[in-house]
Amino acid sequence: MLAGTGSDVGKSILATALCRIFKQDGYHPAPFKAQNMALNSFATPEGLEIGRAQAVQAEAAGIPCHTDMNPLLLKPQSDHTSQVVLNGKPIGNKNAYDYWRKRGERYEVKGERIDYRMEVCKAFDRLAVKYNPIVMEGAGSISEINLRDTDLVNLPMARHAKADVILVGDIDRGGVFASVYGSVALQSSEDQKLIKGIIINKFRGDMRLFDEGRRMLEDICGMPVLGVVPYYKDIHIEEEDSVALAQKSFERQQGKVNVAVVMLRHLSNYTDFNALEQDPRLHLFYTNNVDDIQKADIIILPGTKSTLHDLYELRRNGCAQAIIKAHREGATVLGICGGYQMMGIEVCDPDHVEGDIERLPGLGLLPITTTMSGEKVIRQVSCEYGTGYEIHMGETQPFGDAKPRPLLHLSDGREDGYIVDNKCMGTYLHGILDNQSFADFLLQPFTDKLAEADKSFDYQAFKEEQYDKLADHVRRHIDMKRLYQILTDD
Repeated sequence: MLAGTGSDVGKSILATALCRIFKQDGYHPAPFKAQNMALNSFATPEGLEIGRAQAVQAEAAGIPCHTDMNPLLLKPQSDHTSQVVLNGKPIGNKNAYDYWRKRGERYEVKGERIDYRMEVCKAFDRLAVKYNPIVMEGAGSISEINLRDTDLVNLPMARHAKADVILVGDIDRGGVFASVYGSVALQSSEDQKLIKGIIINKFRGDMRLFDEGRRMLEDICGMPVLGVVPYYKDIHIEEEDSVALAQKSFERQQGKVNVAVVMLRHLSNYTDFNALEQDPRLHLFYTNNVDDIQKADIIILPGTKSTLHDLYELRRNGCAQAIIKAHREGATVLGICGGYQMMGIEVCDPDHVEGDIERLPGLGLLPITTTMSGEKVIRQVSCEYGTGYEIHMGETQPFGDAKPRPLLHLSDGREDGYIVDNKCMGTYLHGILDNQSFADFLLQPFTDKLAEADKSFDYQAFKEEQYDKLADHVRRHIDMKRLYQILTDD
């Protein structure tokens, strides 16, 4: 288990690296995180939902993702509530206080008694039968002692799995000695014995300057520092949540096709755009600035956890009008999932699935109407451009007497999305932009601006290269021989 001194210390990335390293070394690894909190999710081959980070780690391990890798997923809906997804299926919305106080207990959902702790332990046990080693990931800090009794994901999970725990500290944010030592010292004597080593992550500068610090940490904590991993900028791995958006570009660039992703308050699955970010033919940026929206060549309305509230905000802040005007003046507009719903004539929620708003007019760019429903659609699909996946609530139909004009034809015989022309379209498919043929189709109207128009971008090959680069980077800076000794020591 990779446990952390805090959130965003690099546990997910290191778990991804170890999944690829173990695979390279001839093992059959799998990732596991008992509980994840993120809007960025993924559909498994069985049509169930897990956190995106575990799907990425499974890809690095070279195996299909499965709900047993992330049996409990929380998708925030507001500051106080989250949708709870258990074993890939939503079981309802929970108040944060009730959930965090009761998650270690049996909890009633729709008349059924659910024991979260038992569920996540059973998922781990099923996974451990099929794979070895299991690369477990903790959540946040392991020293939140006020939540210790209800903790499902950190050291209580490690005890169940009999896992060797490696503590990850982030030196970039400062205070690494206090955070590492304090994280160890605040554990019970039983749990301290589970922690077998330390990794210092995100180091900047001359590594030799930390030699003395490394020895001091080993002395005060009584365990080895297995490695000091430098900060990197030239390796691109899909991030777990929107914290990474702070490092994304927010400005247009000259000389390329500029793609503006509209920043929504409840934006989800922003990894839909990772392939375009790496495509040398274009520049992708995130914005809710009306001037930048109107100057973009392509505008993408992304997915959202709250379509009606984000649509209301787009109308309030002027972005809706800016998108409509930009399209009128020649910009392409593409909507994905909730963004697709917003592009229609209206979005209706008569049963208050999302909240109090029963109906809002959409942007009117597509002749469609969407009605929200309580049933979530989750499935992987393939179409003429490649593969993608659906995770959405709501049904979309042509509005009035409008004729269907599907954007995509799915391999199971269904049709998806709507296209007016090659500059106005929408789809429910997340991941469609990972397929270079669809990216080529999206860029086709702008070939006169492309310096490298004849060079398509293979995102799948790019991702495989990045996993190998990450594994090489971590191998160079972690004592893998010592780590293997820890894992095989009875």
